[in-house]
Amino acid sequence: MQKGNNVAIMGCGTSITTENQGRPTEFDMSAKQCSPALTMKAAILIQRWYRRYIARLEMRRRYTWNIFQSIEYAGEQDQLQLSSFFSFMLDNFSQLNGKEPDLISHLLDPAVDTAVDPVVEDQRQCRYEHILVPESYSGPHLSFPLSVTDTNALLGAFKEQQTLHAKYVLQLLDKTQKFLKQMPNVIYVSSSYAKEITICGDLHGRLDDLLLIFYKNGLPSAENPYIFNGDFVDRGKKSIEIIIILFAFLLLYPDHMHLNRGNHEDHIMNLRYGFTKEVMQKYKTHGREILQLLQDVFSLLPIATVIDNKVLVVHGGLSDHTDLDFLNTVKRHKVKSALRLPKCSVDRKDVRTSSTRQRGGARLHSPHSTGHVPHRRKGHHTRPSSSSSSSSSSSSTPSVCSPHHRPPSPGTPCPTSMLQVPFLDSIVSLAPPQPPRDELEWKQVVDVLWSDPKTQNGCSPNSFRGGGCYFGPDVTEQLLRKHGLCLLIRSHECKQDGYELCHNGQVITIFSASNYYEEGSNRGAYVKLGPELVPHFFQYQVSRCTRKLTLQQRVSVAESSALKALQEKLFAHRSELMTAFQQHDVNNTGKISTAEWTQVVDSVLRLDLPWRTLRPRLVQLAPDGDVEYESCFDSISLGQPIPKVAPNLAETLCRYRTDLEIIFNIIDKDHSGQISIEEFRQTWKLFSSHLNMDVDDKAIDDMARSIDFNKDGSIDFNEFLEAFRVVHKLDIKEQQHG
Repeated sequence: MQKGNNVAIMGCGTSITTENQGRPTEFDMSAKQCSPALTMKAAILIQRWYRRYIARLEMRRRYTWNIFQSIEYAGEQDQLQLSSFFSFMLDNFSQLNGKEPDLISHLLDPAVDTAVDPVVEDQRQCRYEHILVPESYSGPHLSFPLSVTDTNALLGAFKEQQTLHAKYVLQLLDKTQKFLKQMPNVIYVSSSYAKEITICGDLHGRLDDLLLIFYKNGLPSAENPYIFNGDFVDRGKKSIEIIIILFAFLLLYPDHMHLNRGNHEDHIMNLRYGFTKEVMQKYKTHGREILQLLQDVFSLLPIATVIDNKVLVVHGGLSDHTDLDFLNTVKRHKVKSALRLPKCSVDRKDVRTSSTRQRGGARLHSPHSTGHVPHRRKGHHTRPSSSSSSSSSSSSTPSVCSPHHRPPSPGTPCPTSMLQVPFLDSIVSLAPPQPPRDELEWKQVVDVLWSDPKTQNGCSPNSFRGGGCYFGPDVTEQLLRKHGLCLLIRSHECKQDGYELCHNGQVITIFSASNYYEEGSNRGAYVKLGPELVPHFFQYQVSRCTRKLTLQQRVSVAESSALKALQEKLFAHRSELMTAFQQHDVNNTGKISTAEWTQVVDSVLRLDLPWRTLRPRLVQLAPDGDVEYESCFDSISLGQPIPKVAPNLAETLCRYRTDLEIIFNIIDKDHSGQISIEEFRQTWKLFSSHLNMDVDDKAIDDMARSIDFNKDGSIDFNEFLEAFRVVHKLDIKEQQHG
């Protein structure tokens, strides 16, 4: 408690001590001496203290939330940058080190449209039919067409931590693919056949949340229909189990179970956020086949659902160009990834890019901009006010010319094609008068999967998240009126209460993954609509330990986790921060003012957080009140530094550790966790191209030899990456004393 608000409850006789201009004043509230005036004054003091206590907790809870959300969206921007780099590799390099990049091409740009190729389908069917299920297998056995017995067996097996055999997974996915091919892009359903219909939001691999929803709300059936609004996978550890359950119920109740596509039903997103790794770990022999089939299944998921011709359900949102009639004509199976422009559109842009470069090269606005570039502070994007928070955070997407990306050396082709996506600034010339049909289709899908609402009118590029648009109340009103609708239900954003209303009640955000950022960070929710189309919200929270914690303890747990993540961000940008700090510290005292410190961290990290509020939790003050800026790095260090790696390179590896892991996993063809020295060199050529950084061959060879611990010519890259994972010194001390 702060000074001036000390309250002590002493049994029946209550003594309240407060500070009155520095002089302690005591109110003896024993039964004999207590007067009504003193009682009222004591009650006011208690009320004032409690309100301040709750206000401080709420302030901590809000900045914790802002930290989590801004770091999450910064990670999405990193993924978009990496996927754009892959697109550049595919579009501009036919060979890598004299070898075809067959694995990258196979993962990111399949030559055959397998979603609609009957020959490939027949080959897959023959393949899984010849897979033998050993007698030792104790999990569920599926028979098609599925029955209630099969779905119950799946639920029971997954509760017991069992894994469905790969043969049944492939068979289930094959049946799901064939079913989805018959479905339109926009599904129209009616609530008249059941009392209510349930809409669920993002699950993100949280199986416990799905099981809790089924426990509270009942299993899907003809009398209990469901709509699951995308983002079934990634981040959580049970993504494959979730899609198996959802696809099984989809086949069992095709008229009463509906699945919309989310922005994470995307094989490029899955590379970063865990689903690809999860599948390969659980299905080492047939994981590649499962992922290839899932790539097709995800591209065939419907894009939207309309309830009673009045309620539109999409994963992300809208733009001012969204048209449901046009959306229903899109060839959705061609949009394997919303992060990658259709191939023919890229080819056309490459021609224009080449000719433009010869003329000097002007800038192209984002495909979603309205013909002008919004004013921005250099290197900083400001998020428009949205319904999600009052002090939202932001981060910019660095282009090849930003401080995070050194310009390519002379003679090196500038990777412009990798920026031909609506998530990033482009450096090509004028946009075509009329984009080709496939590009228009792709933009429509991107907007529906990636957009977020904002409080201001209008539509603008979503620079904060990196993809889609921000759409205002007028855009919502325009689309609803055009199509005779009254309500938009979307997901895509985590909300502390599991749901949120905005745009005068015309937009509902529903999010079903509780504890998304940290244990106790948020509730999950689902919404039910009856024939009257009045929404009823149901909240829940999967909890193993938070029920036993007080409100202050729950806030402290989430706050601690958020601050650790923020400290890791500071450490990953140590060189840039130190350079900027020292520019202000002209006398080399190791100290700068608080204003200078907040200015530096804001400009380098570009997270738009309340740095003055966070300063006491991140850095120490000198006796004179200045900030000892190096103290913000005191609590963390690298895991096991490799002697052969220079400090600056080690910091780069720490910052881009996730990107490097993705590239490693792509090159690790057999997913053994081991790569050869030659594959290690290929990885570095990809990585250095991605970052436009120069690392000579000798440095790569020295590094490879130093981490080939058993000298067998292969490298355990998980062990290599562990050396560049930041560790918190306080955690190490707790482990040593634990």
